[in-house]
Amino acid sequence: MKTKGPRRAAAAAAPKPGQPVTLKMLAQRLGLSPASVSLVINGAPGAQSIPAKTQERIRAAAQEMGYRPNQLARSLRSRRSFTIGILVPEVSEGYGATVLSGADAHLVGESYFFLVASHRNRPERLEEYFRVLIDRAVEGFLLINTPLEAAPALPTVVVAGHRKFPGVTNVVIDHDQAALLALTHLAELGHKEIAFFKGHRTSADTEYRWNAILKAAKHLRLEIRPDLTLQLEGQSLGGSFTPDQAYEEGYVFGRKLLERGHPFTALFAFNDISAIGAMRAFREAGRHVPNEVSVVGFDDVQSAAFQNPGLTTVRQPLAEMGEMAARTLLRRLAGETTPAEITVMPQLIVRESTAAPGSSRKPDGGSRKGSTVLA
Repeated sequence: MKTKGPRRAAAAAAPKPGQPVTLKMLAQRLGLSPASVSLVINGAPGAQSIPAKTQERIRAAAQEMGYRPNQLARSLRSRRSFTIGILVPEVSEGYGATVLSGADAHLVGESYFFLVASHRNRPERLEEYFRVLIDRAVEGFLLINTPLEAAPALPTVVVAGHRKFPGVTNVVIDHDQAALLALTHLAELGHKEIAFFKGHRTSADTEYRWNAILKAAKHLRLEIRPDLTLQLEGQSLGGSFTPDQAYEEGYVFGRKLLERGHPFTALFAFNDISAIGAMRAFREAGRHVPNEVSVVGFDDVQSAAFQNPGLTTVRQPLAEMGEMAARTLLRRLAGETTPAEITVMPQLIVRESTAAPGSSRKPDGGSRKGSTVLA
């Protein structure tokens, strides 16, 4: 009996124009069994028995031929949906969108689909979305800045989660270190009269970050004055600011801070978005940043480096936290044991929005160059 040579096998595996590439065609091209190819393409545990070089060959050939797994067939065979439910307060620029981008990159790379719902910090909507997503056959939840009152019915990972429940993993920033980095920087520059924007009451991080600030201020012997402390409102508590108006909220609260008439030389804002809005308010009032008012943000969103002056900020590795959360959730779904909490270390990114009080230093617009990173 004659067998096909490599060239004839490759020719037989080539799809006709417009014809989708099948797993069988891919296997024929490689000279491997469809079962082996399927294990690698679907990331099955059995793929570990296949040599790494062979796995690389399979992935390279799949990309070259434009092979895409049949997700419906995959789901029917395994009786799984390969779908994750993601819940966020809102989808807007900054924190949530950056975390979501990291989760997206990992889930797509692992051939998972995901559904995103925005609950706007309304408990009744959050409960409804849990039910709706379970009805849509999601296998687990990834929550971003979403406080929990009880453990969800499915495996869950929470970015900025602080309450401990069985079956839930929290991915958190080290707030104590973050507050110490920011306040030490301002103290070393000579700032003593520091204003603060506290976070929204519905934000999962607000209480923990503020307690960390109080602790760091006590350690550094800095006074925190109530007349220099404002709490952001947001839409969820009856405020007038929607997610699309986050910069405007910082601007309005920057003006409120000035209107109080109490002297201050620096502002430590809850996040970058409110810090950027406040800087505009200070400039319009004739207060030079950083010569008269230094400003420190939190998060290091993409636009922080492109402000004029560039924003000094505490960096949370937001995209990495999203990727870490997605990776941890998929490990849980694969039957692995995961920790109850994963702590991520912050960094202080020093740009041009901070200087010594009364400094004559002028921002040079080079906010993307020469940034100092302190961890």
